[in-house]
Amino acid sequence: MPRGSLGGIVIIRKRLISLLLTLALLSCLAPLAMAEEEEISVVIDGQAMDGAFLYEGTTMVPLRKYCELAMPDCTVSWDNESRTATVEAPGLLLTAQHGSEYIIANERYLFTGPFCWVDDDGAFYLPIRVLSKALGAAVYWDEGTRSVSITTGGEPLLSGDLFYSSDAVYWLSRIINAESRGESLEGQIAVGNVVMNRVNSSLFPNSIFNVIFQCVNGNYQFSPAGNGAIYYTPTQSSVIAAKLVLDGANTADDSLFFLNPAAATNFWIVRNCTFVTTIGHHSFYV
Repeated sequence: MPRGSLGGIVIIRKRLISLLLTLALLSCLAPLAMAEEEEISVVIDGQAMDGAFLYEGTTMVPLRKYCELAMPDCTVSWDNESRTATVEAPGLLLTAQHGSEYIIANERYLFTGPFCWVDDDGAFYLPIRVLSKALGAAVYWDEGTRSVSITTGGEPLLSGDLFYSSDAVYWLSRIINAESRGESLEGQIAVGNVVMNRVNSSLFPNSIFNVIFQCVNGNYQFSPAGNGAIYYTPTQSSVIAAKLVLDGANTADDSLFFLNPAAATNFWIVRNCTFVTTIGHHSFYV
């Protein structure tokens, strides 16, 4: 090989690596800017609101504009240090933090997934259905015109201390903690979904407690019920995940089973059930 050609190859490789690293960094920093957006017409009680758009199948609306049209007597404030918006109105206290996966309305936890953020212009965006649920507004989607109409006048959310059953939160948070401690919020919600799907299925007991402690042929359906891990104090994220599930959050669809393929010793689920999704270390089946 002629002298100098090796140096040229090294330079080319360095430039290629630099280019690949730059592209990877851009893909991490600007996923929203790279996604396609579609402007959506939103009308609230007959008044048009601009700024709404469809992103990955979710209609996003600017929090301040939406609230000020839907609740003219509301107050919207912003804490720059915590990156948190607060909405106060008669019967409603709502907080939303940039980058969170849920909002809190009257101590109720409503799942937004990755759709909770401040844009480059400083506008806070949230999914229209989540925000409307918090405000007690009805949402109507017209596929033909690709538009949304909002009707207000409903009651804001019932407070968390009245809505959540303490018994349900107690046991659901403990099974989520025992089965998915250390998993992402989506993974913890998914475990809670399996429990609730079983409660709602005619194939399983009809209460959270009885689902968790169901024993078939001497084997507990959930191993933490047998080894005592169910009684460990749950993490805060497990309690939040339980409340999110009880308020309708779902990341596992209709799954009735899950397992960790790397730790499992029995693969009956894999052989006999239909795969739904994998979240973190768990695979989910129905």
